[in-house]
Amino acid sequence: MYYEAINKTAEAVQNTAESSRGAGWIMHHILDARDLDLSPFGVVHLPQINLLGLDISITKHVVFMWLATIILIIVFIITAKSYKKSLVPKGLTNLLEVVVVFVRDEIAKPTIGSGYQKFLPYLLSIFFFILTCNLLGLIPYGSTATSNIAVTATLATISFLFIQIGGMMKNGVIGYFKGLIPHGIPFWLIPIMAVVELLGLFTKPFALAVRLFANMTAGHTVIMALIGLIFILHTYFVAPVSVSFALFISLLEILVALIQAYIFTMLSSLFIGMAVHQEH
Repeated sequence: MYYEAINKTAEAVQNTAESSRGAGWIMHHILDARDLDLSPFGVVHLPQINLLGLDISITKHVVFMWLATIILIIVFIITAKSYKKSLVPKGLTNLLEVVVVFVRDEIAKPTIGSGYQKFLPYLLSIFFFILTCNLLGLIPYGSTATSNIAVTATLATISFLFIQIGGMMKNGVIGYFKGLIPHGIPFWLIPIMAVVELLGLFTKPFALAVRLFANMTAGHTVIMALIGLIFILHTYFVAPVSVSFALFISLLEILVALIQAYIFTMLSSLFIGMAVHQEH
């Protein structure tokens, strides 16, 4: 990752005379693209696809989402087969079981309560998917799909659907929306509260999407900026400090990857629990 960053930084400085334009390589590393930059090995151009006037081209973030999905499928197939050989988990199987039990006992069960089993497969899916996408962005030539607002917005939309469907399944369509209005408020406040509660339904997925997107983007931006100081200042005297801080932030990013997967899953589970078990 650092060799790639240093190569890109050097190229950016050579191609730009003004330091204000030297930040372009940072955005190139973070933003989505239609090719995979594997410098110095070359660039892989991804296919461009148009269907009925819609651009559904394969991009860098799409590739890494597919990669995360493939990794998870393979890992869990291996884990499932290991249980056929022995009921005592070992190695990777033991690690995954610890995580699954944690999501079940520390996230789903306390926040949703009774009936949490119906939502547990979804919560486990988003936790492992977000965590894998976050970690893939930390490897050399990797890219963080969760730093794309379109990806996080889609994940948040899926959570939004689970929240609404879960609430309607438990309380009924009319009962669910009726339960959004607090009991005991004056009659003339009902129209105002209805609007406020309706807006509140959409602010939850918005917060989910923006929080994950912002946190995953910020860490990579800081790392690239620290390394870029070496070339922007045209001196290698700052290299030890820049690389040391970049290494520290990279290690911190591992923790952030775990925390952000946990927070997204926790909030999704909490919102589902609030919709399913409305206060009366």
